[in-house]
Amino acid sequence: MITFDQLTQAVQAGPSAGSSDFDLNPEFKNQLPEGRKLRAASVLVPVIERNGALSVILTKRASQLKHHAGQVAFPGGKVEAGETSEAAALREAYEEIGLPPRAVQVIGSLDIHETVTSFSITPFIAQTESFVPVLNTGEVEELFEVPLDFLMRTENMQVQGRNWQGRRRQYYTIPYGPYYIWGATARMIKALADKVARCG
Repeated sequence: MITFDQLTQAVQAGPSAGSSDFDLNPEFKNQLPEGRKLRAASVLVPVIERNGALSVILTKRASQLKHHAGQVAFPGGKVEAGETSEAAALREAYEEIGLPPRAVQVIGSLDIHETVTSFSITPFIAQTESFVPVLNTGEVEELFEVPLDFLMRTENMQVQGRNWQGRRRQYYTIPYGPYYIWGATARMIKALADKVARCG
């Protein structure tokens, strides 16, 4: 069972190779225009202790959203002018799920994840105290938790695919009960799992 000390050690154990939506589909990246600009974004990966075990807090995005409706995600969003990536992650978590910054201790970050939609996302891993969720229903339909040990086991991850822009695109998935974690969220979880595995 992973402890907060082990998680902290893994997160802070130096840089990793980063990740992207193109890891399983390098041919898509080769077709991107040169010099494309990435927009800075960040997410918070809140980890909370329940009955002696750690769980990760995730959201299901509102079904009426224009982009990524109904998908599983971490709280987060674009970095606004004048704020740091960490500040943006904390702000978005408060705005989306009512997680107050005072209930959060950021223990470190993962390397940037590049998305096919031209975002560079910095994931911040955070030790989180109990709080009363207040969902912004315009953005978040549901809040749920997944045991960290489950997410860190590679046997629970799958590679699946679908046709996208006329070509087959592959991506990581982590099915959990009625929830289907995939795409960038699943890839960032894999990046964390890789760091945890390296620290043994």
